[in-house]
Amino acid sequence: MKLSKLVLAALATAALSSSLYAAGQGDAAKAATGKKLIVIITPSPANPFFKSEAVAAEARAKAMGYEPMVLVHDDDANKQNNLIDTAIANKALAIILDNAGADATITAVKKAKDAGIPSFLIDREINATGVAVSQIVSNNYQGAKLGAEEFVKLMGEKGDFVELVGKESDTNAGIRSKGYHDVIDQYPALKMVARQSANWSQPEAYSKMESILQANPNIKGVICGNDTMAMGAMAALKTAGKGNVIVVGFDGSNDVRDSIKAGDIKATVLQPAARISEMAVEQADTYLKNKSTGLPEKQLIDCVLITAANADKLETFALKQ
Repeated sequence: MKLSKLVLAALATAALSSSLYAAGQGDAAKAATGKKLIVIITPSPANPFFKSEAVAAEARAKAMGYEPMVLVHDDDANKQNNLIDTAIANKALAIILDNAGADATITAVKKAKDAGIPSFLIDREINATGVAVSQIVSNNYQGAKLGAEEFVKLMGEKGDFVELVGKESDTNAGIRSKGYHDVIDQYPALKMVARQSANWSQPEAYSKMESILQANPNIKGVICGNDTMAMGAMAALKTAGKGNVIVVGFDGSNDVRDSIKAGDIKATVLQPAARISEMAVEQADTYLKNKSTGLPEKQLIDCVLITAANADKLETFALKQ
């Protein structure tokens, strides 16, 4: 895929994100007329992982008799703060939130709590306890170690490699990178020649990979903090005639599943985004009825390695039984 196509795709999905945000704000008055409003706030649906979160939470809320309002903060803490205000103004019963910063989110969630609205966090933790009712997240460290172990095996325990890291302000980017290095750094013949942030972005990963290849044309592998960056890296490698370079991602997207089945990307790590979102809604329902979820605030959900051996079972961030 050419960069121009990637950029056009990114622009199109960004437009979708904006339209969803506008629609959510426009529907606020309508949603507020319901007696059982749950507000769902996520990053941009341009990333299929975040889209899956929102879709799953919305569907589960509807199935449980709630009226969902889906809003998008685009990883902007100020916008997130405004959306929390929207939830408060519309007297939401609960907030499901994939947050815009481990520190920046604390005040916003506390504001909701002070207004009598419990928050149930998904995907990303905040650096505080006792503010949100639940923090349900993938075990990113465990998942990263799984991915790194497979990467080491694919690399034959030697060779030059590149790491593409997620958004530096995102706690998960650091956790995954640490998990990768706690495994990879045990192998002295594996040499990291470049480490750059591509901010979870497919077009940015494409661009960064192009530049890295100019300085390091003989790399053997690329390990990525998420699947969209893995897709961007793979596209750049194929454009450069280096489609045999080993690429490993993290998330478990359908795009990477298809790439694995085609023999391009070699592996990814599934974090069950849809199920985690459903769990958040279910725990919100339990809390609203009983004033307790009966569960600890912080809950880690283990990840699963996806390779050519089980890629057929992967569908929309879940493994089919």
